[in-house]
Amino acid sequence: QVQVVESGGGLVQAGGSLRLSCAASGSTFSINSMYWYRQAPGKQRELVASISKGGSTNYADSVKGRFTISRDNAKNTVDLQMNSLKPEDTAVYLCKAEIAVVGTMWSVYWGQGTQVTVSS
Repeated sequence: QVQVVESGGGLVQAGGSLRLSCAASGSTFSINSMYWYRQAPGKQRELVASISKGGSTNYADSVKGRFTISRDNAKNTVDLQMNSLKPEDTAVYLCKAEIAVVGTMWSVYWGQGTQVTVSS
């Protein structure tokens, strides 16, 4: 059994920074790609950033240059450093991980989400 949990959300003023973390734990497993999504009320869920097992990254145009995704394969974590935050960044941020528990195929695991609110 694997659990994926996000942390680090909160309230910040425009121009400020937050660092989100996502940790996978529980069983013996390996992690392939990891992703950060966000979803605001009434809006479509948006892929914010992704990182492969080897460290290749991709970003949404709206966050490019402001957000940085990184991972620690030994600790089974992925972080999202968010700088120069804007009110439009306000959303629930969700972590998605492609995980294979020992002896199984790759499956997708979602965290419960962490709220990020950017005030003006």
